[in-house]
Amino acid sequence: MGHSIEKMPRPVRRRRKRIVINSRDKDYVRRAQALLHLADRCSVSATARRVFAARSSVGRWRALYEDYGEAGLAPEPRGRSAWTVTEALRETLSHVLQDTPEAYGYLRSRWSSGLLALVLERVHGLRVHASTVRRLLPRLGFAWRRARPWLNRRDPRKSEKLQAIERVLSRRRPATEVFYVDEADIDLNPRIGPSWTPRGRQGRVITPGQNEKHYLAGALHARTGRVVWVEHPRKNSELFLRLLEALRRTYRAARELVLILDNYIIHKSVPVRQWLADNPKFTLVFQPTYSPWVNRIERLWKTLHDTVTRNHRCKSLRELAQRVIRFLEAVSPFPGIHHALASLGI
Repeated sequence: MGHSIEKMPRPVRRRRKRIVINSRDKDYVRRAQALLHLADRCSVSATARRVFAARSSVGRWRALYEDYGEAGLAPEPRGRSAWTVTEALRETLSHVLQDTPEAYGYLRSRWSSGLLALVLERVHGLRVHASTVRRLLPRLGFAWRRARPWLNRRDPRKSEKLQAIERVLSRRRPATEVFYVDEADIDLNPRIGPSWTPRGRQGRVITPGQNEKHYLAGALHARTGRVVWVEHPRKNSELFLRLLEALRRTYRAARELVLILDNYIIHKSVPVRQWLADNPKFTLVFQPTYSPWVNRIERLWKTLHDTVTRNHRCKSLRELAQRVIRFLEAVSPFPGIHHALASLGI
Protein backbone atom coordinates (compact mmCIF):
# COMPACT_ATOMS: atom_id res chain seq x y z
CA MET A 1 0.00 0.00 0.00
CA GLY A 2 3.04 2.25 -0.18
CA HIS A 3 1.70 3.90 -3.33
CA SER A 4 -1.62 5.00 -1.79
CA ILE A 5 -2.31 8.33 -0.11
CA GLU A 6 -1.56 8.12 3.58
CA LYS A 7 -4.17 10.62 4.77
CA MET A 8 -6.81 12.81 3.11
CA PRO A 9 -8.58 15.45 5.19
CA ARG A 10 -12.36 15.04 5.42
CA PRO A 11 -13.16 18.40 3.70
CA VAL A 12 -10.97 17.38 0.77
CA ARG A 13 -12.70 14.00 0.57
CA ARG A 14 -16.14 15.70 0.51
CA ARG A 15 -15.05 18.08 -2.26
CA ARG A 16 -13.71 15.14 -4.29
CA LYS A 17 -17.07 13.35 -3.96
CA ARG A 18 -19.00 16.45 -5.07
CA ILE A 19 -16.75 16.62 -8.14
CA VAL A 20 -17.55 12.98 -8.98
CA ILE A 21 -21.29 13.65 -8.64
CA ASN A 22 -21.62 17.13 -10.20
CA SER A 23 -18.74 17.77 -12.62
CA ARG A 24 -19.28 17.42 -16.36
CA ASP A 25 -15.54 17.18 -17.00
CA LYS A 26 -14.97 13.42 -17.36
CA ASP A 27 -11.21 13.72 -16.98
CA TYR A 28 -11.62 15.79 -13.82
CA VAL A 29 -14.03 13.14 -12.47
CA ARG A 30 -11.51 10.37 -13.17
CA ARG A 31 -8.82 12.27 -11.30
CA ALA A 32 -11.14 12.78 -8.32
CA GLN A 33 -12.15 9.10 -8.30
CA ALA A 34 -8.51 8.03 -8.50
CA LEU A 35 -7.69 10.27 -5.57
CA LEU A 36 -10.51 8.79 -3.49
CA HIS A 37 -9.44 5.21 -4.27
CA LEU A 38 -5.86 6.02 -3.30
CA ALA A 39 -7.14 7.57 -0.07
CA ASP A 40 -8.99 4.26 0.61
CA ARG A 41 -5.64 2.43 0.56
CA CYS A 42 -5.94 1.11 -3.00
CA SER A 43 -2.70 0.55 -4.89
CA VAL A 44 -1.85 2.47 -8.02
CA SER A 45 -2.44 -0.64 -10.16
CA ALA A 46 -5.86 -1.32 -8.65
CA THR A 47 -6.86 2.34 -8.94
CA ALA A 48 -5.79 2.39 -12.58
CA ARG A 49 -8.03 -0.61 -13.33
CA ARG A 50 -11.02 0.98 -11.57
CA VAL A 51 -10.85 4.35 -13.33
CA PHE A 52 -9.69 2.88 -16.67
CA ALA A 53 -6.41 4.81 -16.75
CA ALA A 54 -2.76 3.95 -17.17
CA ARG A 55 -0.65 3.35 -14.06
CA SER A 56 1.62 6.20 -15.14
CA SER A 57 -1.35 8.58 -15.22
CA VAL A 58 -2.49 7.56 -11.73
CA GLY A 59 1.04 7.96 -10.42
CA ARG A 60 1.29 11.41 -12.00
CA TRP A 61 -2.03 12.49 -10.44
CA ARG A 62 -0.90 11.28 -7.02
CA ALA A 63 2.36 13.22 -7.35
CA LEU A 64 0.52 16.39 -8.38
CA TYR A 65 -1.76 16.14 -5.38
CA GLU A 66 1.12 15.56 -2.99
CA ASP A 67 3.10 18.48 -4.43
CA TYR A 68 0.39 21.08 -5.09
CA GLY A 69 -2.69 19.86 -3.26
CA GLU A 70 -6.11 20.07 -4.91
CA ALA A 71 -4.93 22.82 -7.28
CA GLY A 72 -2.58 20.32 -8.94
CA LEU A 73 -5.58 18.34 -10.27
CA ALA A 74 -7.73 21.32 -11.30
CA PRO A 75 -8.92 21.20 -14.92
CA GLU A 76 -6.92 23.18 -17.47
CA PRO A 77 -8.70 25.64 -19.80
CA ARG A 78 -9.75 23.98 -23.05
CA GLY A 79 -9.52 25.24 -26.62
CA ARG A 80 -6.92 27.52 -28.14
CA SER A 81 -4.69 29.57 -25.95
CA ALA A 82 -5.41 33.26 -25.55
CA TRP A 83 -4.76 35.35 -28.69
CA THR A 84 -1.46 37.16 -28.20
CA VAL A 85 -2.10 39.89 -30.78
CA THR A 86 -3.52 42.77 -28.79
CA GLU A 87 -4.02 46.40 -29.73
CA ALA A 88 -0.99 47.28 -27.63
CA LEU A 89 1.12 44.84 -29.64
CA ARG A 90 -0.11 46.33 -32.92
CA GLU A 91 0.71 49.87 -31.90
CA THR A 92 4.11 48.94 -30.47
CA LEU A 93 5.09 46.95 -33.56
CA SER A 94 4.12 49.85 -35.84
CA HIS A 95 6.19 52.19 -33.67
CA VAL A 96 9.23 49.89 -33.78
CA LEU A 97 9.04 49.62 -37.57
CA GLN A 98 9.41 53.39 -37.87
CA ASP A 99 13.05 53.01 -36.73
CA THR A 100 15.89 50.86 -38.01
CA PRO A 101 17.58 48.01 -36.12
CA GLU A 102 20.61 50.29 -35.65
CA ALA A 103 18.45 52.55 -33.46
CA TYR A 104 18.11 49.62 -31.04
CA GLY A 105 21.82 48.77 -31.16
CA TYR A 106 21.72 45.85 -33.62
CA LEU A 107 23.97 45.20 -36.61
CA ARG A 108 21.23 44.39 -39.11
CA SER A 109 20.25 47.05 -41.64
CA ARG A 110 16.75 45.61 -42.17
CA TRP A 111 14.19 44.17 -39.80
CA SER A 112 13.53 40.45 -39.67
CA SER A 113 10.51 38.92 -37.95
CA GLY A 114 12.80 37.21 -35.43
CA LEU A 115 14.56 40.45 -34.51
CA LEU A 116 11.23 42.27 -34.22
CA ALA A 117 9.97 39.61 -31.82
CA LEU A 118 13.18 39.93 -29.80
CA VAL A 119 12.91 43.73 -29.54
CA LEU A 120 9.23 43.52 -28.60
CA GLU A 121 10.10 41.21 -25.70
CA ARG A 122 13.34 42.80 -24.46
CA VAL A 123 12.43 46.46 -24.88
CA HIS A 124 8.66 46.53 -24.53
CA GLY A 125 7.94 43.38 -22.53
CA LEU A 126 5.59 41.89 -25.14
CA ARG A 127 6.29 38.22 -25.71
CA VAL A 128 5.31 37.03 -29.17
CA HIS A 129 6.65 34.43 -31.57
CA ALA A 130 8.46 35.45 -34.77
CA SER A 131 5.91 33.59 -36.91
CA THR A 132 3.12 35.62 -35.30
CA VAL A 133 4.98 38.83 -36.15
CA ARG A 134 5.41 37.64 -39.74
CA ARG A 135 1.67 37.01 -40.09
CA LEU A 136 0.79 40.28 -38.38
CA LEU A 137 2.90 42.55 -40.61
CA PRO A 138 0.61 42.32 -43.71
CA ARG A 139 -2.38 43.12 -41.50
CA LEU A 140 -0.63 46.31 -40.43
CA GLY A 141 -0.09 47.31 -44.05
CA PHE A 142 3.54 46.20 -44.39
CA ALA A 143 4.92 44.13 -47.28
CA TRP A 144 8.36 42.74 -48.13
CA ARG A 145 9.22 44.93 -51.12
CA ARG A 146 12.34 46.14 -52.82
CA ALA A 147 13.31 49.70 -51.91
CA ARG A 148 14.27 52.33 -54.46
CA PRO A 149 17.29 54.61 -54.22
CA TRP A 150 16.54 58.16 -53.21
CA LEU A 151 19.08 60.98 -53.38
CA ASN A 152 18.53 63.10 -50.29
CA ARG A 153 19.82 66.35 -51.77
CA ARG A 154 18.04 69.52 -52.79
CA ASP A 155 18.94 72.31 -55.14
CA PRO A 156 18.86 75.56 -53.10
CA ARG A 157 17.51 77.34 -56.20
CA LYS A 158 14.94 74.67 -57.02
CA SER A 159 11.86 76.90 -56.64
CA GLU A 160 13.45 79.66 -58.69
CA LYS A 161 14.36 77.29 -61.53
CA LEU A 162 10.95 75.63 -61.54
CA GLN A 163 9.28 79.03 -61.79
CA ALA A 164 11.53 79.94 -64.71
CA ILE A 165 10.53 76.73 -66.53
CA GLU A 166 6.87 77.39 -65.82
CA ARG A 167 7.14 80.89 -67.26
CA VAL A 168 8.78 79.55 -70.40
CA LEU A 169 6.07 76.94 -70.90
CA SER A 170 3.15 79.25 -70.17
CA ARG A 171 4.04 82.22 -72.36
CA ARG A 172 2.83 82.27 -75.96
CA ARG A 173 5.23 84.32 -78.05
CA PRO A 174 5.08 84.10 -81.82
CA ALA A 175 7.93 82.19 -83.46
CA THR A 176 9.18 80.89 -80.10
CA GLU A 177 9.77 77.14 -79.79
CA VAL A 178 10.37 75.33 -76.48
CA PHE A 179 12.10 71.95 -76.22
CA TYR A 180 13.04 69.39 -73.60
CA VAL A 181 16.65 68.30 -74.26
CA ASP A 182 18.68 65.38 -72.94
CA GLU A 183 21.09 62.60 -73.91
CA ALA A 184 20.68 58.82 -73.80
CA ASP A 185 23.16 55.93 -73.64
CA ILE A 186 22.73 52.93 -75.93
CA ASP A 187 24.51 49.83 -74.60
CA LEU A 188 25.20 46.65 -76.53
CA ASN A 189 24.81 44.77 -73.25
CA PRO A 190 20.99 44.55 -72.97
CA ARG A 191 19.14 46.06 -70.07
CA ILE A 192 17.33 43.24 -68.28
CA GLY A 193 13.61 43.47 -67.64
CA PRO A 194 10.53 41.28 -67.17
CA SER A 195 8.89 39.43 -70.07
CA TRP A 196 6.26 36.75 -70.56
CA THR A 197 7.85 33.36 -69.86
CA PRO A 198 6.45 29.89 -69.08
CA ARG A 199 5.57 29.42 -65.44
CA GLY A 200 8.41 27.89 -63.44
CA ARG A 201 11.11 29.00 -65.90
CA GLN A 202 13.35 32.01 -65.96
CA GLY A 203 13.98 33.56 -69.35
CA ARG A 204 17.53 33.95 -70.64
CA VAL A 205 18.96 36.92 -72.53
CA ILE A 206 22.25 36.30 -74.34
CA THR A 207 24.75 39.07 -73.70
CA PRO A 208 27.81 39.81 -75.86
CA GLY A 209 30.08 40.00 -72.82
CA GLN A 210 32.14 43.02 -73.87
CA ASN A 211 29.99 46.11 -73.84
CA GLU A 212 29.97 48.80 -76.54
CA LYS A 213 28.23 52.15 -76.30
CA HIS A 214 26.62 54.68 -78.58
CA TYR A 215 24.99 57.97 -77.64
CA LEU A 216 21.94 59.98 -78.63
CA ALA A 217 20.94 63.58 -78.04
CA GLY A 218 17.30 64.50 -78.48
CA ALA A 219 14.98 67.47 -78.31
CA LEU A 220 11.28 66.97 -77.60
CA HIS A 221 9.03 69.83 -78.66
CA ALA A 222 7.03 70.87 -75.59
CA ARG A 223 3.84 71.59 -77.57
CA THR A 224 3.78 69.33 -80.63
CA GLY A 225 5.73 66.31 -79.35
CA ARG A 226 8.00 66.33 -82.41
CA VAL A 227 11.41 64.74 -81.79
CA VAL A 228 14.70 66.00 -83.24
CA TRP A 229 17.67 63.76 -82.57
CA VAL A 230 21.31 63.14 -83.46
CA GLU A 231 23.81 60.39 -82.69
CA HIS A 232 27.51 60.28 -81.93
CA PRO A 233 30.03 57.64 -80.75
CA ARG A 234 31.01 59.79 -77.76
CA LYS A 235 29.06 61.69 -75.15
CA ASN A 236 30.82 65.03 -75.34
CA SER A 237 30.30 68.63 -76.46
CA GLU A 238 30.31 67.54 -80.11
CA LEU A 239 27.16 65.51 -79.50
CA PHE A 240 25.35 68.51 -78.02
CA LEU A 241 26.60 70.84 -80.74
CA ARG A 242 25.24 68.44 -83.39
CA LEU A 243 21.83 68.67 -81.75
CA LEU A 244 21.96 72.47 -81.69
CA GLU A 245 22.83 72.53 -85.38
CA ALA A 246 19.99 70.13 -86.16
CA LEU A 247 17.53 72.36 -84.27
CA ARG A 248 18.77 75.46 -86.08
CA ARG A 249 18.29 73.81 -89.49
CA THR A 250 14.90 72.35 -88.61
CA TYR A 251 13.44 75.55 -87.13
CA ARG A 252 14.97 78.22 -89.36
CA ALA A 253 11.91 80.45 -89.13
CA ALA A 254 11.88 80.55 -85.34
CA ARG A 255 13.01 83.73 -83.67
CA GLU A 256 13.80 82.06 -80.35
CA LEU A 257 14.58 78.47 -79.41
CA VAL A 258 14.32 77.74 -75.67
CA LEU A 259 15.92 74.51 -74.40
CA ILE A 260 15.01 73.02 -71.01
CA LEU A 261 17.88 70.74 -69.98
CA ASP A 262 19.90 69.42 -67.07
CA ASN A 263 23.20 70.64 -65.69
CA TYR A 264 25.43 68.12 -67.46
CA ILE A 265 28.91 69.48 -68.13
CA ILE A 266 28.68 69.29 -71.93
CA HIS A 267 25.82 71.81 -71.84
CA LYS A 268 28.13 74.41 -70.29
CA SER A 269 31.46 73.70 -71.98
CA VAL A 270 33.56 76.39 -73.67
CA PRO A 271 32.76 75.25 -77.25
CA VAL A 272 29.06 75.32 -76.43
CA ARG A 273 29.24 78.81 -74.89
CA GLN A 274 31.10 80.07 -77.96
CA TRP A 275 28.51 78.54 -80.28
CA LEU A 276 25.65 80.09 -78.28
CA ALA A 277 27.34 83.48 -78.44
CA ASP A 278 27.23 83.26 -82.22
CA ASN A 279 23.60 82.06 -82.18
CA PRO A 280 21.69 84.38 -79.83
CA LYS A 281 18.31 82.92 -80.81
CA PHE A 282 19.06 79.97 -78.49
CA THR A 283 18.23 80.26 -74.77
CA LEU A 284 19.13 77.57 -72.21
CA VAL A 285 16.93 77.11 -69.15
CA PHE A 286 18.51 74.72 -66.65
CA GLN A 287 16.32 72.46 -64.54
CA PRO A 288 16.96 71.98 -60.79
CA THR A 289 19.70 69.51 -59.93
CA TYR A 290 18.61 66.06 -58.74
CA SER A 291 15.20 66.58 -60.43
CA PRO A 292 15.16 64.45 -63.61
CA TRP A 293 11.36 64.19 -63.51
CA VAL A 294 11.17 67.85 -64.64
CA ASN A 295 12.45 66.92 -68.09
CA ARG A 296 9.69 65.18 -70.08
CA ILE A 297 12.12 63.70 -72.59
CA GLU A 298 13.14 61.24 -69.86
CA ARG A 299 9.82 59.49 -70.58
CA LEU A 300 10.87 59.20 -74.21
CA TRP A 301 14.16 57.54 -73.27
CA LYS A 302 12.33 55.14 -70.94
CA THR A 303 10.00 54.22 -73.79
CA LEU A 304 13.01 53.71 -76.03
CA HIS A 305 14.62 51.28 -73.59
CA ASP A 306 11.34 49.45 -72.91
CA THR A 307 10.68 49.06 -76.63
CA VAL A 308 14.12 48.36 -78.11
CA THR A 309 17.08 47.93 -75.77
CA ARG A 310 15.57 45.93 -72.89
CA ASN A 311 16.20 42.20 -73.35
CA HIS A 312 17.35 42.81 -76.94
CA ARG A 313 19.15 40.06 -78.86
CA CYS A 314 21.19 42.16 -81.28
CA LYS A 315 24.66 40.73 -81.90
CA SER A 316 26.29 44.01 -82.91
CA LEU A 317 26.03 47.65 -81.96
CA ARG A 318 25.25 48.54 -85.56
CA GLU A 319 22.21 46.28 -85.58
CA LEU A 320 21.02 47.76 -82.30
CA ALA A 321 21.60 51.33 -83.55
CA GLN A 322 19.48 50.63 -86.63
CA ARG A 323 16.59 49.55 -84.42
CA VAL A 324 17.00 52.63 -82.25
CA ILE A 325 16.86 54.84 -85.38
CA ARG A 326 13.72 53.00 -86.52
CA PHE A 327 12.15 53.70 -83.14
CA LEU A 328 13.00 57.40 -83.28
CA GLU A 329 11.52 57.62 -86.77
CA ALA A 330 8.27 56.05 -85.55
CA VAL A 331 7.94 57.69 -82.14
CA SER A 332 7.29 61.25 -83.29
CA PRO A 333 5.00 62.84 -82.20
CA PHE A 334 5.45 61.66 -78.65
CA PRO A 335 3.57 60.38 -76.72
CA GLY A 336 1.64 58.04 -78.98
CA ILE A 337 1.36 54.36 -79.95
CA HIS A 338 3.15 54.50 -83.29
CA HIS A 339 6.39 53.08 -81.87
CA ALA A 340 4.60 50.12 -80.25
CA LEU A 341 3.22 48.92 -83.60
CA ALA A 342 6.19 49.83 -85.79
CA SER A 343 7.81 47.13 -87.94
CA LEU A 344 11.56 46.66 -88.18
CA GLY A 345 11.71 48.32 -91.58
CA ILE A 346 15.42 47.57 -91.92
